[in-house]
Amino acid sequence: MQELRNLTDAIWINILMVVTSIPIVTVGAAITAAHDANRRALQGEAGGVTRNYFTAFRANFAESTALWAVFGITGAALAYAWVVLQITPLLVPKIGLTLVWIIGFEWVFALQARFKNTVGRTLANAFIFGINHILLTVGMIVLDAIWVGLLAACWFLFPQGLFLLVVMGYGTMILCHIPLLERGFAQYLKSGEE
Repeated sequence: MQELRNLTDAIWINILMVVTSIPIVTVGAAITAAHDANRRALQGEAGGVTRNYFTAFRANFAESTALWAVFGITGAALAYAWVVLQITPLLVPKIGLTLVWIIGFEWVFALQARFKNTVGRTLANAFIFGINHILLTVGMIVLDAIWVGLLAACWFLFPQGLFLLVVMGYGTMILCHIPLLERGFAQYLKSGEE
């Protein structure tokens, strides 16, 4: 029953993420709030998922928006490079920069949700955590790749399942990331304190 509750919480968090991400500039705050609300729900903290989500959304809005500006702009530039710049000598830099972007993206919003720091320090820490905990990073990337693969398979082979996968969405992916992230954060938390 607890796992079913966690799944329904993740689905509700995904819906909250979609609604609060409608103005594109708020995507970073939405992802940060989803990390915080999912973590609190998994740990059984009181307060309710919706309240925890919007509390984290407001508390991290400025920093998360700045982080999203960095990752959103660089992500759009990388997408443009992959789609438009079909130049063979650029293949190695595109692969390298994409890997660096993915490593940072896996950690940055979770760090913002878990620790209070400056935007620059959070950015630097995202890459430090991503490299120092490379197995956890690879685990999160594999989870993301499985979800994207399921999404593509549903799109082409089983369109009826696409609705369920979209409803579960990135909120469920964050739910799957939380145990890995918490393992990476464990040594930096003082006896359960944030």
